[in-house]
Amino acid sequence: MNYRPQRIDVHHHFLPPQYLAWLKAQGIHWTGGPLIPEWNLDIAQEVMERNGIAQAIASPVPQVYWGDTDDAARWARHCNEFSASMVQQAPDRFGAFATLPLPDTKAALKELEYALDALKLDGVIMFSSFGDQYPGDPMFEELFQELDKRKAVVLIHPCTAPPGAIVPKLTIPWGMVEFIADTSRAVTNLLLSGTLHRYPSIRYIVSHAGGAIPYISLRLKFSEEIPGIVDNIPLGTMHYLRKLYYDTTLSTSETVLAGLRQFVPTSQMLFGSDYPMVPEKVVSVETSMLEASRVLDDATRQAIDRDNALALFPRLANLRRGAKDALQTG
Repeated sequence: MNYRPQRIDVHHHFLPPQYLAWLKAQGIHWTGGPLIPEWNLDIAQEVMERNGIAQAIASPVPQVYWGDTDDAARWARHCNEFSASMVQQAPDRFGAFATLPLPDTKAALKELEYALDALKLDGVIMFSSFGDQYPGDPMFEELFQELDKRKAVVLIHPCTAPPGAIVPKLTIPWGMVEFIADTSRAVTNLLLSGTLHRYPSIRYIVSHAGGAIPYISLRLKFSEEIPGIVDNIPLGTMHYLRKLYYDTTLSTSETVLAGLRQFVPTSQMLFGSDYPMVPEKVVSVETSMLEASRVLDDATRQAIDRDNALALFPRLANLRRGAKDALQTG
């Protein structure tokens, strides 16, 4: 194989230390299973270098809403300013998704403007649920109008303590099943509420190869037979689902890659690692599986690893052009 990866990781995380300290002081359990890893920008860049990751669009975790909207607004601002400082320290290696203090739509609109216009962040991370509310809830309509106006890139990421996680007689780590289930609920609600139809300019990236969405897509298509719902998906279920982007995070088996390639065009597939919420050993397995895959040829690998992301994030594309120009004039 002659292909040399220069991956863009769209599912990569920052861990703001002050925010994590506050969560610990509140006694909030949020990781879904993994231990909180040692992390800083230098460690992250070393891991990226060893695993063929040239750049990352990072997002802070976990979500900022834990029942109090004032706390959510305060920590969203902190996380976004922290992310901007990380990008400033290594602008050729990192971009960042902004965190919004949902479910407070007014505060989210204010933070969106600050994060994208003042801090110049690259998009938005939208968690799959906020208490008992999901993206597509009528209360969020004004926010989706603004995201559509901006043609924003939105990473749909599982809520780290989804509503279905707290079941007394289950001890399954939340990240095993509940993250997938909550992501699938969020996408389904965006679809069936008509949000995907009303706001077609938003570019969504769905974590973990779409959760269960590819697997249950036929079930979702049958919703076209339900009065009231069919009016919200006038172009047909698959039209909307095939426009979404799907990252490869924890989803690099041959079975999943083959299924995803049948489900969407390869232009809609992006590389994701989930570092540092998975250890480097897992990142190495993910990248090795992509490199060894018989489902992918080199052109498709490069599209997934880098080219598709460059089309979504013009700042990174401009950096690449600038580097080429410098080489040619140097």
